[in-house]
Amino acid sequence: MQYISRLILVVSLLLAAQATVAQPPARQKENTNKSGKAAKTTAVTGLSERAKSQYPGTITPQEVEWKRDIYRELDLSKEKNASLYYPVEPMGGNMNLFTFLFGNIIEGNITAYEYSLDGYESFSEEKAVDPKLMLEDYRIYYEEENGKIIVGKSDIPSAEVKSYFIKESHYYDSRRGSYGIRVVAICPVMHRNEEFSSEETKIPMFWINYDEVAPLLARQSVMTSSLNNISSMSLDDYFTKGSYDGNIYKTVNLKNQAIAQYCQDSTAVKKEQQKIEQQLSDFRTNLWNTKTVAEIRQDSIDAAAKAANDSIEAAKAPVEKPKRPTRREQKEKEEVKSTDKVEKKSKSEPAKANNAARVSVRRTRR
Repeated sequence: MQYISRLILVVSLLLAAQATVAQPPARQKENTNKSGKAAKTTAVTGLSERAKSQYPGTITPQEVEWKRDIYRELDLSKEKNASLYYPVEPMGGNMNLFTFLFGNIIEGNITAYEYSLDGYESFSEEKAVDPKLMLEDYRIYYEEENGKIIVGKSDIPSAEVKSYFIKESHYYDSRRGSYGIRVVAICPVMHRNEEFSSEETKIPMFWINYDEVAPLLARQSVMTSSLNNISSMSLDDYFTKGSYDGNIYKTVNLKNQAIAQYCQDSTAVKKEQQKIEQQLSDFRTNLWNTKTVAEIRQDSIDAAAKAANDSIEAAKAPVEKPKRPTRREQKEKEEVKSTDKVEKKSKSEPAKANNAARVSVRRTRR
């Protein structure tokens, strides 16, 4: 009896082992690739795929009931944006944003995506930029050793990157019942003097998917004050908290137009930027009134439509002509004129009579 029990136990163990090992070759290859990719991701970013999916900045489309995407330009000469520009060359562990992004692109930790002519970002594999071609296109000196690209610190053109384009997504999160702003994409803009020209030309270089680079930005700190040298924050906190200062140059719209394309001059551009900022502020404020989200969203649409109609009507409005007097006013005016003539005539008649008398007297004397 004991022999039979042992035999059954051994057979059970053999069957279990066979079920574990006996997998189709395709399934074994797939599992190997997944484990290798997960290990690579963890080594690069310090986070597993599961941890990245639970990253605080990630939301699903089903949770968003309202969203508006805008594009801003960050001028690094402004004080609030200076943390992204300095130090121009790495100093110890400190480096500016472009040097940080550039180094991770060359090492293959993050992917750069093509900046298209329409200015929109696409994070598809077809739009991925080859690092070596990028270096050649922007005339950046590099060396290649054993298949590895090496760029010297002084050859990184971080001094020429004087502004950034960023895409912001303003949204209402129905799960948390809150209004949020998240950065979706970052684009370094190079300011370079072309040949035979003293003016700088703005050259957008590439787009970076913020969700991909966020775990890395969380480990890189920047100084935020020249008065307090220990005042610092991570680059991820810098963007998440909205510590930057940028002007809106475009919104996602049906005509795919930047603000400068439908505004006639700089004054009109400034007014349009202020109007968009006010619309975003009004939506955020009105979230806490008694209206539902659907009603607030409709109000936002109606306000935008009204503003557009007002501008169209103002352009079509004819120039006001001088008001024509009515018949009664014209008749009264003519009566006043005739009365003035009569009065003048009555005043001149005595003078004529005196002159006539004088003439008659003189004639009589003769």
